[in-house]
Formats: sequence, structure tokens, C-alpha cells
Amino acid sequence: MFLTKKAIPRRTLLRSAPAALALPLLDAMIPAATAWAATPAKPVKRIGFVFIPMGSDQTRWTPHGQGKLDELSPILNPLQPVKDQVTVITNMRLPNAYPGTHDTSNSAFLSAARAKHTDSSDYFSGTTADQIAAKQMGRETQVASLQLAMDLNPVAGVCNNGYSCVYQNCLSWSSPTTPLPSEAHPRVVFERLFGEGGNAGARGSALRRQASLLDSFTQHIATLKRRVGAADRARLDQYLDSVREVEREIQRAEQAVAGNKAPDLERPVGVPAAFADHAKLMFDLQILAFQADITRVIAFQFTREQSNRTYPEIGVRDPHHPTSHHGNDPVKVAQIAKINTYHVSLFSEFLQRMKATPDGGGSLLDHSVYLYGSGMGNPSLHDHENLPILVAGGAATGLKGGRHIRCEKGTNLANLHLTLLDRVGVHLDSFVDSTGKVEDLFERLDVG
Repeated sequence: MFLTKKAIPRRTLLRSAPAALALPLLDAMIPAATAWAATPAKPVKRIGFVFIPMGSDQTRWTPHGQGKLDELSPILNPLQPVKDQVTVITNMRLPNAYPGTHDTSNSAFLSAARAKHTDSSDYFSGTTADQIAAKQMGRETQVASLQLAMDLNPVAGVCNNGYSCVYQNCLSWSSPTTPLPSEAHPRVVFERLFGEGGNAGARGSALRRQASLLDSFTQHIATLKRRVGAADRARLDQYLDSVREVEREIQRAEQAVAGNKAPDLERPVGVPAAFADHAKLMFDLQILAFQADITRVIAFQFTREQSNRTYPEIGVRDPHHPTSHHGNDPVKVAQIAKINTYHVSLFSEFLQRMKATPDGGGSLLDHSVYLYGSGMGNPSLHDHENLPILVAGGAATGLKGGRHIRCEKGTNLANLHLTLLDRVGVHLDSFVDSTGKVEDLFERLDVG
């Protein structure tokens, strides 16, 4: 890598024969004439979406009262360490998700659009909020957007009520006729971010040739660290340690699966067996992608609609989907609440890591907005009312945090999409069936 006394460009990559490694935001990336040693570099805005399936136990999700979030609900209690950067929003709905199915719950979550009822390839939905953001925010990044998942999903066939599987399995659509598949394999995601792609055989050969991506950058990293200040050196160390740890987790998972001779038709080689380990790895990859400014837009399907995953690690041995049809059975409702709480706890750990990651004059969480929620309200009714929705991070965009906002009943989720897009610099007059913005979310700041 060639370095001068001039400021390091934000898009600088460390390059070696097999790969290119993006850098995190450093103080040395602002022009020397601006006295960069005393001025933190200006960060960019980012937006992420996390989809959870099959609604929630609304009685244990919804906090009491409104306004200041004095006390978290039982399901949301794991968010306590980041409560001041979380806003819970109730009474949001998805009218275009009706007649009320798992397929439309998924397809409408980011599109707010009505899906064409078809089991063939003439499917039709709507351009999703993440892809609207990607078309503008992705112009300056290596990857316009990431589509991630925790399950491998078929994109063909009929999944439910005569709807094509594409509606249930693709959270993101770049146009009404173009669904985008999600990637659940951490090795594939990692190599998309930091290394050359190739088929499975090529990736295996690459793994044998080098124990770690960072090994090929040793000299470049040493040169760079000699040219930056102490704060940047510390930031580089933290970032590179994170890259190294993700590599180790992927390699440990691959070794564990390779040593298991039992057939496993659903989980690809290299995916951690434990749900929590897999989730942490996928969340860590999001942190690295944002930190290195490889992308500024991410959509993550945490688990899929109609998932029959069990959670014995939290005492839920019955499959999620059948349990969600609880019919007000208190035992089943309690199990759904446990699953909801477990998912929130993993999201909270991710937010805490975001909060601990420096970015410019604040943290990665300050400069990133995440929408977490479901396209279904009460799973036993398959309704799309009073969706479980929360927004996290975004302090730099004016997001207040530490609040519970009760919208008027029947407020469309499209209003929230319109609001969040606006706050990260993607300005629209309207989005699908939006009727306005959720201005109570934000302080009156200049965030253009």
C-alpha cells in the first residue's frame, strides 16, 4: 500500500494477492489541513433491519405507559444495558399483509406492499425499504447491501396457502419482480466482505493456503500503524482483533462440522451448530461490514416464518411454528414469550458490541439505525396489527432513545420506514401506504 503525508482516503484498502481488506474509519482519514489530530473523522450513517417471525406474546412485549421508558417489559428486559438507545413503538400495522399469512408477513415487512397471490414465477411484491436505501447509500460502498439469514431457504415451490416460497424466504426485493436471496453461511459472507469468492472447492483450497486473512496483510498493517496516531493505532488493533476472532469462529465451526460424520442436510458446512453461536457470528459480520464501510445497508432475517426450530437451550423443546398457534393456551404463550426474549437477548448483545465499537466521535451504534420487529402481531390469529417493533441506535440522527411511543391505532409501518429512511439521508415524499412520519422518534436536529 502506498502512503504519503496526506490524509488517508476513506476508501483505502489494504491489498494482498488473495484479497483486499477495508479499513475502519480513522482520524487520519480527514485532510491534514483540518488539524485532524484534534478532530475526529466524520462518520457515515447506516441502516439495518432485523426480522423476527411469527409475532410475539404482546402482553409480555408491550411496556406499560408511554413516553419515557422507565421500565422494560419482560420480553424486552435484556435490552436494559442499551435502554437509553432503544425506542419501542406500538400500534403499528401492515394492512397490505392481509389476508393474513406467514408469506405476506415476511414479504410486507420491508415492502409494505401487497404480494400477488401466486404459486408460480409471476410473483410480484414491492421494492423494499432496505433496497431503496441501498440505491442511494450504496453508491460509495463496495457492497450496496447485505441480505443475511439464519436458515437456508428454498426459493422455489409453494410454501403456504398457494403463495410461492419466494415471498416467505426473501426479505429484500430490489424491484417488485426481483427478490434477493439471503446468505446464512458465515464463511460465504466473510469472503464476500474480505476475500475472493469462488466455489466451495476454491474456498477450501484458499483455507488450506492461508490460516488467516490477516496473515497476508502483516507488512501493510505494520506500515500503516507507523503512519497514524495513537488513537488510530488502538482503533486498528480493535478492528483487526475483531476480524481475527470472526475468522477463528468460522474455522472452529468448520472443524467441528467436518469432524461430525452424521448426515446433516439442512446446515451447510461451517455453520455453528448452536443457534446463539451462529447468531453472534452473523451479527459480528454486520459490525465488521459497517465498521469497514463495506456496506451501509443490511437486512437480516433472524429466523423464518413457519420455522420449526426448537430451543432446548432455553427450555422450549416444541417447534416454534406449531407453538405460535397457541389458542391462548398459557403454556404455549409462555413458550412463545421465552423464544421472543431469547431473540431479544441476542439482539441486545449485538447492540452492546455496537455501542462499544468506536466510530468517529461516538460509537458505531450512535451512527447506525436498526429496526427490529415482525410483520405479524398475534401469531395465533395471523393478524398484522400492533406489530412488535423497536428502533435502536441512531443518536447521531436525532433518535431520542429510552422511550415508548404509542402511535394512534392503525398507524402503518410504512410511516416508520419513511421516517428512518429520511433520517439516514434517503428522502422520499411517501412510501407505499405511508400517511406521514413518526416525528416523535427524533429531536429536531439538522441531519441532512
